[in-house]
Amino acid sequence: MTKGSDLLVAALEHEGVDRIFGVPGEENLDVVESLRNSSIELVLTRHEQAAAFMAATHGRLTGRPGVCISTLGPGALNFSTGAAYAHLGAMPMIMITGQKAIMRSRQARFQIVDVIAAMRPVTKAARQIVSAASIPTLVREAFRVAMEERPGPVLLELPEDIAANPVEPVAMVPIHPIDIPVAHRVALDRAAEMIVVAERPLIMMGAAASRPRATSGIASFVTRTGIPFFTTQMGKGTVPGGTNLYMGTAALSERDYVHEAIDKADLIIAIGHDTVEKPPFIMGPQGPKVIHVSYTPATVEQVYFPNAELVGDVGPSLELLADRVEGKLPNAGALLPLRENILAHIADRANEDRWPPTPQRLVHDVRKVMPADGIVALDNGMYKIWFARNYRTIVANTLLLDNALATMGAGLPSAMMAALLHPQRRVMAVCGDGGFMMNSQEMETAVRLKLNLVVLILEDNAYGMIRWKQAVDDFPDFGLSFGNPDFVRYAEAYGAKGSRVGAIADLAPTLEAAFQGGGVHLVVVPIDYSENIRVLVDELKARVPAAE
Repeated sequence: MTKGSDLLVAALEHEGVDRIFGVPGEENLDVVESLRNSSIELVLTRHEQAAAFMAATHGRLTGRPGVCISTLGPGALNFSTGAAYAHLGAMPMIMITGQKAIMRSRQARFQIVDVIAAMRPVTKAARQIVSAASIPTLVREAFRVAMEERPGPVLLELPEDIAANPVEPVAMVPIHPIDIPVAHRVALDRAAEMIVVAERPLIMMGAAASRPRATSGIASFVTRTGIPFFTTQMGKGTVPGGTNLYMGTAALSERDYVHEAIDKADLIIAIGHDTVEKPPFIMGPQGPKVIHVSYTPATVEQVYFPNAELVGDVGPSLELLADRVEGKLPNAGALLPLRENILAHIADRANEDRWPPTPQRLVHDVRKVMPADGIVALDNGMYKIWFARNYRTIVANTLLLDNALATMGAGLPSAMMAALLHPQRRVMAVCGDGGFMMNSQEMETAVRLKLNLVVLILEDNAYGMIRWKQAVDDFPDFGLSFGNPDFVRYAEAYGAKGSRVGAIADLAPTLEAAFQGGGVHLVVVPIDYSENIRVLVDELKARVPAAE
């Protein structure tokens, strides 16, 4: 006899799910048994938060929701950070949580939390399943909601008695493609008129430009118009290399070298900008004019209020816009003379032999060992700004960073998911010592899964980004330093390999050897963050005045 959990797993198979990540509990045991008899692999993690990060990254990289599972109460609440990570980052994900029986109450309120209410603010939808027969419909709807623009997480709570309930077989709901409409003709004409008369146009690539469906249309628009572009932190890599139109990445909101171009632009075509990201530039009454191009209308903010909008499927809409302006833009390259100077400053001191290494040298050596399609997954820390500024990408979604929730602890699980999806590509997690220790237990999961993964730990024995801000704001150095384990022995305790870099000349060779050796290999290196003050505060403040 079919039971509710069998219907759930069959519905997930119908959606093409091949892995579920998580930590099941007593209330999920029927689901676990149904999974045992299915084609879906249960990937056991050591913490529910890591499972959610992995599922969200699956959605980010494939456009199809990743799926994670937890028990009720404490397990479900451990999904909350991962849910917010996916919600702010627009990553499709399905969370399946357990619950006590709803038809009887043999354990009173033991472990019971209103997970549906708790999760509503950080999900697109959260529903409890109260009928086994409704499961195929609810799963199909959950996947549709998770995937439609703007993508995000959906929660389904399955009580244990509904999971165990015998039910007659129920047909799966057919899956049909949903095509996103292109931008309206009037909006296309309006945007084209603005671009044709612009004297110093500039393109910006935001987070939504990284959707797998959009990259070809975006690349075509850039090459057909010849307008230079810059990116937000999460928009890196959306245009293939070789165009010679890349002006830099806005890792800061103002004053950085790329803002020399931004501040001179009279028109910015903001493709896929999502205001969950830290502002890449700050709009003011003096301009520039902004055209918002995305799947959804702009969210108007104090720092972002577009003058025109192009709403629809981004790739095809940009192709139609290019049809209207190609060959009519004598000023397309007006800002290109600034490019060489901007990129030269970004590359400054990238080969410096100082020990411990500077962030610039670290980024340089990581780029040296990573092929064009290699994936670097960043945790959150001071190094994220340096990778955003200095790490050149030519393939979309090869620098995975979180500039939306910007949570620590996501780097290692994100890299693990990338390694599972792309076993033939080099994958590296870059973590500070603080962020790494928040989910370091997943080293065991990575080893158990036999992943090929390099984990680079930047050691400064402190929560370095906040300590830097503390110093910038003239507060005393207090409350942000800690000690660390011997990371090499820590890696070896999990069955991974470990190496400590002791000289600058050994950094790139050690990383290369780690990739060549295969398996999970942790590399620890100290980091010199004195460049934070010299470059990101003193130098930029002196050279580029703040916007009024």
